[in-house]
Amino acid sequence: MKVLVTGADGFVGRHLLRRLVGEGHEVTAARRPGGADLPIADTTLLSLRWLSLELADPASVAAVAGHAADAVVHLAAVSSNADALRDPDEAWTVNALGVVRLLGALGARRVAGLADPLVLLISSAEVYGLGESRPRREHDPPAPLTPYAASKAAAEIAGLEAWRRTGLRVIIARPFQHTGPGQTTRFVLPAFAERLRGARASGAPTVPTGNLTPVRDFLDVRDVVAAYLLLLQSGTPGATYNVARGEGATLGSLFARLAELLGVQVEPVPDPVLARRADIPHLVGDAGRLRHETGWAPVHTLDDMLRDLADAEAH
Repeated sequence: MKVLVTGADGFVGRHLLRRLVGEGHEVTAARRPGGADLPIADTTLLSLRWLSLELADPASVAAVAGHAADAVVHLAAVSSNADALRDPDEAWTVNALGVVRLLGALGARRVAGLADPLVLLISSAEVYGLGESRPRREHDPPAPLTPYAASKAAAEIAGLEAWRRTGLRVIIARPFQHTGPGQTTRFVLPAFAERLRGARASGAPTVPTGNLTPVRDFLDVRDVVAAYLLLLQSGTPGATYNVARGEGATLGSLFARLAELLGVQVEPVPDPVLARRADIPHLVGDAGRLRHETGWAPVHTLDDMLRDLADAEAH
């Protein structure tokens, strides 16, 4: 299968590229100009065909959409809530308008009989916003609380509209939080690990944190990537799929387990600067649709995920 991956130089993108290549797919990778440098030692990534993609530029989007592909995995996004809050205009331009442009170009090619790719549009569980303290299901109404979540919800609407209007085979994935080695400290668990490592080195008795009471559903990034590949094979166009473990844990319990794995005895101290302005108290997902239609199940336990993260951040 010929697969085009946007946002391919990001955290999830790099894991997805390696998995696609390992399974024998022909991969084209698209990244934003001026993105992060690729690891020199990673011959898998360096050997791929790389395209430049600027979602704010219609000509750039049209050029990338013109490359032959059986499937497109759209990962490119402003992926951090903090980054989106700092620049909501950029988040909407990339996450929503960028999707409109990409799907518009792909849909036009389909209508013209030039191509018929399957498009896996990566959204976020953040679109659910506030809700009951139970696993969220795909039919629960979106209620986004942040520019990031709102722009992702808008992208979903654009994706389904393109599917209805042009027949472009769009599938929406809503991953819940995920992590693993290589994720930046802009995200909560790598940030915990970095601060704990710093406390261990300095002997500090406390570590600053944000709010530790929210309950989150975390997956290992490798399980998320496995779900995306199964959706390319067995997903239903026009459908939305949660990608979730289905188990919640407080951020405080995850902090404590990371501290134990890193051999640090410290007290977490809430810092208002690190707290999110709008937080969701409970965000756990029901991935029953994904499991039923694809046979997917997470392979890595929560403890496996935390141990790998601690090992990676400890060196």
